Amino acid sequence: MTTSTAGDGRDLVDPILRWYDEHARDLPWRCPEASPWSVLVSEFMLQQTPVVRVLPIHEVWMERWPTPGALAADSSGEAVRAWGRLGYPRRALRLHAAAVAITEHHGGEVPSSYDDLLALPGVGDYTAAAVAAFAHGQRQVVLDTNVRRVLARSVTGVEFPPRSVTRAERDLGAALLPADPPTAATWSVAVMELGALVCTADRPRCADCPVRGDCAWQRAGAPPYDGPPRPVQGYAGTDRQCRGRLLAVLRDAPGAVAKARLDAAWDEPVQRERALTSLLADGLVVLAADGRYALP
Repeated sequence: MTTSTAGDGRDLVDPILRWYDEHARDLPWRCPEASPWSVLVSEFMLQQTPVVRVLPIHEVWMERWPTPGALAADSSGEAVRAWGRLGYPRRALRLHAAAVAITEHHGGEVPSSYDDLLALPGVGDYTAAAVAAFAHGQRQVVLDTNVRRVLARSVTGVEFPPRSVTRAERDLGAALLPADPPTAATWSVAVMELGALVCTADRPRCADCPVRGDCAWQRAGAPPYDGPPRPVQGYAGTDRQCRGRLLAVLRDAPGAVAKARLDAAWDEPVQRERALTSLLADGLVVLAADGRYALP
């Protein structure tokens, strides 16, 4: 599959498309028979979570809830339970809310319009563009972390993009999009795949890159990043880990549990109470009339 484009980075398109034709991973949400719902579920799950962890959960999820209506008919608590240990469980609540909205306002079909997608709970600019492109073959600027890193290095000549998406990045992404919508959709996922497998954040495999000879960062001598410090997210001992421990108790329980069960899951009482309060506020945990705790 080849095409041509104009402007900065025009020499990148064909080599990356050819590389993708040969190296694309066989993922269930990319297969021709994948439903738009499968694509939407994958996009929710893949936010800040590696593919290897998403694959088994996505499979189980699609077997249990093959349509938005099937999920909408179940409780949000079951969505949280099935989310397992993917992390950031509020995504499960938002995906359930999106399923309800799709069922109530779109006849149970994932909409194809970017604006309709953007209006769904939990869907931002990236997810709306990704679903419109990958599920519906539209010509959209899709800028996830991997895409932004590939374009920053290959075109702009810097190791990492800015922390937030800039107008310049959007303009560059639009300029590189092939004119043909299906090819544009393939280009978007191809750049994403290159960033995930080759042009990685740490230890990029530049020797295996199909555009190494045209990469502005390589031509400049691969200068190290000199922008604002990049955030490093820890996990051990954090409120996030504490929340995860409390949710694990509730996921594994057949019903509501007494407070003592939650107290036993985390030793530090102040942090434990803070985490439990935040879970209640987020709607991930509910307090029953008898004083026990459960998933919603």
